[in-house]
Amino acid sequence: MAKINQSLGEFIIENQSEFKYSSGELSRLINSIRLAAKVVNHKVNKAGLVDILGTAGNHNVQGEDQQKLDVFANEVFINTLTNREIVCGIASEEEDDFITIKGRNQKNDNKYVVLMDPLDGSSNIDVNVSVGTIFSIFRRITPSGTPVTIDDFLQPGINQVAAGYIVYGTSTMIVYTTGHGVNGFTLNPAIGTYYLSHPNMKFPEDGHIYSVNEGNYVHFPQGVKDYIKYCQKEEDDRPYTSRYIGSLVSDFHRNMIKGGIYIYPNTSKDPNGKLRLLYECNPMAMIAEQAGGKASNGFEDILNIKPTSLHQRVPFFCGSTKMVEKAEEFMKKSQ
Repeated sequence: MAKINQSLGEFIIENQSEFKYSSGELSRLINSIRLAAKVVNHKVNKAGLVDILGTAGNHNVQGEDQQKLDVFANEVFINTLTNREIVCGIASEEEDDFITIKGRNQKNDNKYVVLMDPLDGSSNIDVNVSVGTIFSIFRRITPSGTPVTIDDFLQPGINQVAAGYIVYGTSTMIVYTTGHGVNGFTLNPAIGTYYLSHPNMKFPEDGHIYSVNEGNYVHFPQGVKDYIKYCQKEEDDRPYTSRYIGSLVSDFHRNMIKGGIYIYPNTSKDPNGKLRLLYECNPMAMIAEQAGGKASNGFEDILNIKPTSLHQRVPFFCGSTKMVEKAEEFMKKSQ
């Protein structure tokens, strides 16, 4: 039973038996992510005092400007996971290809692969707005002792064994699931320990917040335009409130607590959508479903989509179940 103010370390140990592969490796993996998150949090909080703001002068595989903190966070998470010899492979939004990791004695015998967005919403750092880290964990499907292959990473989201995010905001939180509900832990910076602050987190079944970049309205598909007009209509319990931070972790976190829907649709400029299936949508979809919410591409559940490439993009509708289902109605009507 979850106890308020229980430390993350205590929680992991106490609930290890819930995980069907309870060999302790997943617990060590979550602990590694916890450690890396503390390092990144420290640097994020110093962003205005040291030379870590702005772009690094590079582009990632998607052709986007890399922020200095993107590069730093990517290195911290990769190094922490690699040095602890827990995973056999890592895929990052900031890397062109996946990374193969050999364990002790140069054997490829670790069981898990991690996919991550090391610093989601990093362009917001310069203006002191919350950012986050998103991670997704799968059991490898290739034989132990052999190098990982692309197939280990291109698994549908339904196969995830754990997923979570860290939000670096007014307080720093780790929110994660191993398939037995969603729990949130807040960092006490004075002693460097995360404590259980949000046990058994749940999306309200319905909500009154919609989160979408309405500046792109003219480029949206008709179904999304119709849904936005529905949200704005003075009828029943509407109009809904529009809230959009521009950081997926922050928008998702608010909507899970207060009830709402997050939409990042395909557009005429980005016909496949903008968010990455493996690094953003799959982990958030697992968390949403474990919290009683729903995640979709507008027509089918995100977790059922079979990936075809590491950096695949998809439209994303995620949040309170009734709101996502209503948005799907409008999408299907407009087909």
